[in-house]
Amino acid sequence: MNRKPNIVYILNDHQAWYGHGMAQGGPKPMRPNFEKFAAEGMEFTNAYCVTPMCGPARRSMLTGLYPHTHGQVHNENDPPYRHDVYLDILAENGYTNYYYGKWHAGPGCAYDHHCTGLSQSGYGNPYNTPEYAEYCKKRGLPRAQHMVERVLRPDSYENSHFFKKLKEGELYQCEDYWCGEHAIGLTVTPKETHEAFFLANLACDKLEELAKQDSDEPWSLRVDFWGPHQPFFPTKEFADLYDPESIPMYPSFENDLHDKPENLTWEVSRPLGDGKHIIRPNPLPWSEWQKMLARCYAHITMVDAAGGLVVNKLRELGLDENTIVIWTTDHGDAIACQGGHFDKDSHMAQEVERIPMAIRWPGSIQPGQTSDRLVFTCDLPVTMLDAAGLAFPERVDGKSLLELGCHRPGENDWRTSLMCETYGHGYGLTLLGRMVVDENNIKYTCFEGQQDELYDLNADPYEMKNLACLPEYDDLKQKMRQLLRQKQQESCDPVPLEQLLP
Repeated sequence: MNRKPNIVYILNDHQAWYGHGMAQGGPKPMRPNFEKFAAEGMEFTNAYCVTPMCGPARRSMLTGLYPHTHGQVHNENDPPYRHDVYLDILAENGYTNYYYGKWHAGPGCAYDHHCTGLSQSGYGNPYNTPEYAEYCKKRGLPRAQHMVERVLRPDSYENSHFFKKLKEGELYQCEDYWCGEHAIGLTVTPKETHEAFFLANLACDKLEELAKQDSDEPWSLRVDFWGPHQPFFPTKEFADLYDPESIPMYPSFENDLHDKPENLTWEVSRPLGDGKHIIRPNPLPWSEWQKMLARCYAHITMVDAAGGLVVNKLRELGLDENTIVIWTTDHGDAIACQGGHFDKDSHMAQEVERIPMAIRWPGSIQPGQTSDRLVFTCDLPVTMLDAAGLAFPERVDGKSLLELGCHRPGENDWRTSLMCETYGHGYGLTLLGRMVVDENNIKYTCFEGQQDELYDLNADPYEMKNLACLPEYDDLKQKMRQLLRQKQQESCDPVPLEQLLP
């Protein structure tokens, strides 16, 4: 057995979770493999992403730092790495790192941080890699093909060369340099042709190799799926699990947004928006949204099945006993919420901030545990290093989740409030925002020059009533503002709170 544990990190991308099926009586996205996995360790039921934007969030999961510290605040502003990355620290201390999947965390790719496997710079497209071509050839598979049912088309599609072959009612293969199409449909080729199963099978092949090695050297293995980020292209096997007509109207779908900040009205996907603002009432009837949600949920279930291959392979090979496994996602999905959005865009609604997260480590974390403590994605790299008996050499914003999972003394000093931040989606729309949530589930959000927000999430989980607009809640608002100021100072946030206040 290794003196240090092996580390497996499974990362979904952009996952609808919070609010879906939570209090509606209808179906929720089925995640049987994740739920079984979580029951074997500790599930964190109050987990947040540090920021609801891929690139900044993913760099935070490498460095344990807020975006305002590591410097990447949008997806494509790629400042050089100036801070320690947990993968490098692992490699410098005897770990061999394997990485399969999406990078999208600034310049370079995983190969620049002591990893082998499959990695591309930027957002990437796994279907264009020689590894995918070899995978299909070896297994006698065709290239993935999808029947497109609906395209939600931002103006950026029209003003660029990518996704030109994406048309409703036609078969489609993703051949562009990235693969984040705003579309839904069905994958008509076998599920094994989909990127999720491609990556999972690459990881399982590597686990087979590792199981045959006679070595005490520890290793880390990371699987970064491109989904369930749109395009939502499940196979029929998973699509058949959901009846669109059984999905009730999302509670905030018809919200008129009269008491919301202006940025919550931003929506670039036509026909939902006019190129900047969402159209109200929503241009698509709920029956069409039911079809989109059914495909979204089915895609989530398909990625869950792919992640389950990796978890089950560890067990099958007897590698699970000395391996800590983390499974989570980088941020949520705004689909159907607050007037009927499609993408996450530039706000901090709970649907984009809250994420699923669980850890399994046999012998160290007792199974069947749940924690409602406030945790976030900056905690993950700190946790992995802690499991290896290591730490970042400089100050970071995350804490080790092993304090909670292993019931260490630090559990008693766990944070009672949490700050998250956003600089918006970019693409010509600038934004500066911060939110703070406390242990009583009171949430305060403010954006530069816009209406602030205050919610009691226990009474109003879908953020329907903005208490910041009501004078009787002024004392609570001032209390939360002071708490936000405190959290900014703790995180070395250079943005003056006064700059954010309306």
